[in-house]
Amino acid sequence: MNPDLLGPIMFGAALLLIFIGYPVAFALGGTALAFAAIGINMELLDFALLQAMSQRIFGVMQNYTLLAVPFFILMGMLLERTGLAEDLLKTMGIAFGRVRGGLGFSVVIVGTLLAAATGVVGATVVAMGLIALPIMLQYHYSKSLACGIISASGTLGQVIPPSIVLIVLADQLGAPVGDLFVGSLVPGLMLSAMYMAYVGLVAITRPKLAPAMPKEARAMEGKKLSREIGLVMIPPLALIVVVLGSIFAGWATPTEAGAFGAVGAMILAVLKRRLTLSSVLDSMTETAKLTSMVMFILVGSQAFSLVFRGLYGDLWVEDLLTSLPGGAIGFLILVNLAVFVLGFFIDFFEIAFIIVPLLAPVVVRILAPMFAEFDEPGRMALVWFGVMIGMNLQTSFLTPPFGFSLFYLRGVAPASVSTADIYRGAIPFIVIQLIGLLALFYYPQLVTGLLSMGIGQSY
Repeated sequence: MNPDLLGPIMFGAALLLIFIGYPVAFALGGTALAFAAIGINMELLDFALLQAMSQRIFGVMQNYTLLAVPFFILMGMLLERTGLAEDLLKTMGIAFGRVRGGLGFSVVIVGTLLAAATGVVGATVVAMGLIALPIMLQYHYSKSLACGIISASGTLGQVIPPSIVLIVLADQLGAPVGDLFVGSLVPGLMLSAMYMAYVGLVAITRPKLAPAMPKEARAMEGKKLSREIGLVMIPPLALIVVVLGSIFAGWATPTEAGAFGAVGAMILAVLKRRLTLSSVLDSMTETAKLTSMVMFILVGSQAFSLVFRGLYGDLWVEDLLTSLPGGAIGFLILVNLAVFVLGFFIDFFEIAFIIVPLLAPVVVRILAPMFAEFDEPGRMALVWFGVMIGMNLQTSFLTPPFGFSLFYLRGVAPASVSTADIYRGAIPFIVIQLIGLLALFYYPQLVTGLLSMGIGQSY
């Protein structure tokens, strides 16, 4: 065997195991151990290198930034399990119900707020699928339009802070989490506005697809409605503003803000008399499951990256990407296409833990000259690239036939909604997201604008 091919073969073997359904953490760790044995036997790998494995794993366990993951997951789960998210959606539906497309507007707005509260795509899509889809179908919304709005709004959790996706990307890229949060805010809100513009366009041109709610369905009006909106909207919105504002202002690290958000969600549930032992246990159980999955994958990825670098696989990746025609443009096109396609078949975490760490050194080398006007061009390049990858993965989450957001919605949609309805509904929103991705590509200021104004703090 050609020694130079051992690294690429190892990379392909790990992807193959993941594609056939083997648990990701064990696919990465098992591949690392197998190829470590092969490398040592071929005298290509020094056994002493494996002594660094324990140090890397302990480094993961001691990573303060990753502590934000369970806090933000718990915050979102509490808002969902205590019914606060359901109250939000129903009240917004009544508020916007008098206009054509009003239910669609409310779903996008609530999806944006839930994205800022949960940061978990699956939780948001499932929650809105259970709550909003039956209501939209009851009031004669087009099945495909309703499914498209819900699945697309649910994926906003990929790019709107405090996203779990952004926390993991920051860790793997070696970029400050606070910078990625600040940089992703404008692109995330831009996508939300584009979704609402599309819903409004459909409501104007084809009103039968997005009708207004009948008057009898709007149980509240006037002062009563205003009071209900204030009681339902202001508390969770204030929590989100405080959590993100403390990060952007530099008053708290993302981990500290996440802890405050989890406590704040509990306080809101207590004030609403919704905090029960069952809801707390359910929220903590789901948080433990998701956090454990992330940490096991991360441990496996540490073993994989150590052996892969020991077999000079990182040099193979760097040589491959830096020799592409077109320089930075060619690199961005190839990487975005690869991430988009991989997003059809494997979850975000696999991409973040396998692909992204290999790209970080190349990103700094190739893209940093584009940000020469900044004091730290390498850091800006990593932040821009991280937000772009997050939005790219958001697009792949929606793309038939393997989009994960579509699978989540299919799991909770009633039998009257076909898979074809879900796929058709996603297509216009895929186009919108590709437009957003191109805007990010041509106008890096969408990411760097707030950072260049001094908003945010590197952590």
